[in-house]
Amino acid sequence: MSTVDTPHLKSEPLDRVVAPFQRFANMQTSGGIVLLLCAVVAIIWANSPWGETYEALWSTEIVVGFGEYSLTRSLHFWINDGLMAVFFFVIGLEIKREVLVGELSSPRQAALPVIAAFGGMVVPATIFAALNYGTDGIRGWGVPVATDIAFALGVLALVGDRIPVGVRVLLAAVAIADDIGATLVIAIFYTEDLFLYALLVGLGVFLVMALLNQVGVRNPLAYLFLGIVLWMAFLKSGVHPTMAGVLGALAIPTRTRMDSDEFVRVGRLYVEEFASSGEIGLSTFTNTRQRSIVQALEHVCEQAQTPLQRLERLLHPWVSFVIMPVFALANSGVILDRTVIDHMLDPVAIGIVLGLVFGKHIGIFGASWLAVHLRLADLPHGLRWAHIYGVGWLGGIGFTMALFIAGLAFQGTYNHAVSKAGIMLGSLIAGTIGYLFLRRLVRRDAAAEAAR
Repeated sequence: MSTVDTPHLKSEPLDRVVAPFQRFANMQTSGGIVLLLCAVVAIIWANSPWGETYEALWSTEIVVGFGEYSLTRSLHFWINDGLMAVFFFVIGLEIKREVLVGELSSPRQAALPVIAAFGGMVVPATIFAALNYGTDGIRGWGVPVATDIAFALGVLALVGDRIPVGVRVLLAAVAIADDIGATLVIAIFYTEDLFLYALLVGLGVFLVMALLNQVGVRNPLAYLFLGIVLWMAFLKSGVHPTMAGVLGALAIPTRTRMDSDEFVRVGRLYVEEFASSGEIGLSTFTNTRQRSIVQALEHVCEQAQTPLQRLERLLHPWVSFVIMPVFALANSGVILDRTVIDHMLDPVAIGIVLGLVFGKHIGIFGASWLAVHLRLADLPHGLRWAHIYGVGWLGGIGFTMALFIAGLAFQGTYNHAVSKAGIMLGSLIAGTIGYLFLRRLVRRDAAAEAAR
């Protein structure tokens, strides 16, 4: 997410301490680094002499609410079904933005990433299903279909600045389209028995949220309250409650109260009034009028932004640096005993590894090639087929969403541990090959350019 530099702000001593952390937070790789560290910590912790405390912590029951209106669930539940609803809410905001003004905003623009993502889901699922047909493991066919956008973009950032911008745009668009597909897979195929009454209540709440959007309600608290009710209705309905996050995001307003021309006009008036209301250079705390003008400017800035943009900017750091890392910490603790290592030859593990390592890049590249040659889509300007091939490899990094689907498919069974090990191994292999391939491609292009 781009930021505006403010070089004229006075530097404070604390700024020099905080600046390195701010630079780290703004790095494209930072979210993936924190996610990876938490996954490593979880594995070490689960296999350490204190491994029992790992399971005990996530099994701790937590009560939310009061009296008859309380809900008692394990910490693991509140992370996977509660915090991850916020993760899915942000995914929903990103999807809505991309569909309205981004890479998915027109049929021609969306064709290549959507078709590529579809191929990148079908081929891994087919590989997994072929290896596990007729067994209990078939329930995990959805595990290798997902791409982890944070990890994938983080690995791509490590390749360097010489990679064409179009590669990052395409990878992000494919990952967003992939998220749409994975969300539909969860909603349709990993839903337990439906309770129609609760589902109808949830849909009614969603319609109320959509109505608030139409009549111009922009206060986030209104949507927060209804979003919690929507989450509880989905929890009771049998549909996974995280889907409430996606559905709630679709109801968030995308219109500004003030267009750019009016923002410039009103903002300039306030700035000029500020300048004429006291001596420039003095603290605004000495001038009541200037303080009120600053507050009015803040309100004007809010009116010039959409609620969707404000919420996405507000929640993105929390998702990247809190929710996803905590999820990784709670779900990556694979006990690497001899049994699990021996069972890495289990069809579930093999299906996941082959799906992520081979199925993803074959599906993404193959579907892209067909789409372009059938004239359903255009190859993005400045990109070659080698770039598309590299994107296909990075698409095999499945981590967060794959772990989530594995939990839905295999929670409480031996296959859950096996699937987690397969996800980590497959994602590691695909990410490493993708990085090395694109890194070599960039260096070769740089050498060819230097030789001209």
